[in-house]
Amino acid sequence: MSALTSRYARAFVDVVLGERLDVNKTVEELHAMAATAQSSLELRRVWESPAISAEQKRALLDAIVKREGTSRPVRNFIAVLIDHRRINLLDQVIKDFEQELNQRLGFTEADITSARDLSDSERRAIESQIKSLTGKKVRARYARDTSILGGAIVKLGSTIYDGSIKGQLERIRAQLSST
Repeated sequence: MSALTSRYARAFVDVVLGERLDVNKTVEELHAMAATAQSSLELRRVWESPAISAEQKRALLDAIVKREGTSRPVRNFIAVLIDHRRINLLDQVIKDFEQELNQRLGFTEADITSARDLSDSERRAIESQIKSLTGKKVRARYARDTSILGGAIVKLGSTIYDGSIKGQLERIRAQLSST
């Protein structure tokens, strides 16, 4: 988290929490705006060009906001990044925003990879274990990777808990080769 991007992220978290906005909707809108920018090289060039006026850039932003139905606070936040020539940092600002938001709301993010799709009860059980481990509510992202054979891999920040069959087999192999 750079000081520059975290400053914008913290300021927007202040707005979101201060105005009691729908956090999930706001995050979705930010990601949608980032995806729109990522999918269009022309849009990025316009927004990042010092030769194009801020008014013209905001007019383009307003057309996108109208088409997508983006909320006013998200529109204004993107406009601030455009006006301060920081729109090229949008992806990192969004990551920092999510981290700051989770920290303030007492959440931890977990990336959970399993060999198959997990049922709702299995997801709740894993999230409950993570909650008791961290003492925080869990925002989980799930992925499937059949190469792990079974079990699950949980990533919390930079810590990885590997409960996969593939991981267990690799640990057994390493143990056998060291003896």
